[in-house]
Amino acid sequence: MSRGRAPSPYRVTDQLFLWLLARPEEPVLVGDLETVRTMRGVSLRYARAWLERGFALSEDLPLVAESFLPKEKDTAAGAVDDARPDRWGERVIRVLDKPPRLSLLEYLYYAGDDRFGALGVSTSKDAYLPRRTGPLPTFAEAGAIHDLIRKVLANEPIPAAERRLLAPGVTMGGARPKALLDIDGVQWVVKFADGEPIDTPLVEHASMTLARQADVRTAETMPIRLVDGHALAIKRFDRVPSGRRHALSANVALKAAGEQLGYPDLAQLLRRRGVVSGDVSVAQMRELFRRMVFNILIDNTDDHEKNHVLLVDDAQRYELSPAFDVLPSGQALGYQQMRVGAEEADATLANAMSMSASFALKKDAAAREIRRVIAVIERWREHFTACGVAARDVDLLAEQIDRPFLKDQRRDF
Repeated sequence: MSRGRAPSPYRVTDQLFLWLLARPEEPVLVGDLETVRTMRGVSLRYARAWLERGFALSEDLPLVAESFLPKEKDTAAGAVDDARPDRWGERVIRVLDKPPRLSLLEYLYYAGDDRFGALGVSTSKDAYLPRRTGPLPTFAEAGAIHDLIRKVLANEPIPAAERRLLAPGVTMGGARPKALLDIDGVQWVVKFADGEPIDTPLVEHASMTLARQADVRTAETMPIRLVDGHALAIKRFDRVPSGRRHALSANVALKAAGEQLGYPDLAQLLRRRGVVSGDVSVAQMRELFRRMVFNILIDNTDDHEKNHVLLVDDAQRYELSPAFDVLPSGQALGYQQMRVGAEEADATLANAMSMSASFALKKDAAAREIRRVIAVIERWREHFTACGVAARDVDLLAEQIDRPFLKDQRRDF
């Protein structure tokens, strides 16, 4: 198969084509994507050549010659669902592209060529013809992108000459405004504030670097100073020098495996499908336990299943990606978005301990891991201040992080 040079103008269709871009210079046809009107979703049918030489994109998409339908409304089948934009991306597509139809198939197409993971969407099955947006913006254009985002949020028109700055950012998930930047030849996702009362991007940088002190691998972050506050650049972990890595959100991977959306369930998936050499999967299961505890104690209650990712290697083994989107949510909910333990999503250390065996941890070892994270969380104020977070923001965050519900748990454990 060949990599096309220029796509034809998009025309409304009920069929597009899925490609794998593990090596972007050698795209490989995966199969057909079709609109499923009754589900407002998109199906997948593997191409014959992919059935012979490819792999199952997710566990609910085995290599058989049939059409795979979406299991829920407004979704795509299996791993394809991770290739679509989320709320911010859909909003920008509506503003910039004004597609002639707003079905999920259109959103998949208009997400463009730089989407999450290694999948691409083309108008042709004979050559990879995606929607292209041109070269990525550079670091120097971050301020201009911020101004354009304000216009999108205010429903103001975007000048045609400046649309290229916003268009690549539609590929990333989530509801908060995002952009893609090329910084010294490396792709970074840039997140902007969205009207929060605190400097959220700088707080996220502080949280992610604090998590590293608890031996939680996090994506590399870099705060970008703006006229008003900060943006946060996060280095992409689904890109490598040789190309792109196929990746699955925990949302897709757990549903494909027929599992609950929970931390213990994700740990068991790593045990079953993870890299086994050198007990790597066991180490990642234990790291996932620390991530869960850190999220509980930092009051990150937005730790839903799309905020955890599995990278897939050439042998279709799963590897836990670096953590991302880690910061206090400021909601003081008392529960997480994913199941923690026997008491479901309750944000307690006792609940975290209740299923520690699922993370390959005996009770005493799990207790040591928790104390290790507690020791780091106890220094959160000093660390946030050292990262430049304003004293007013630290005081606001303390109302959640140091409220009795969490502080007493740290003290009493």
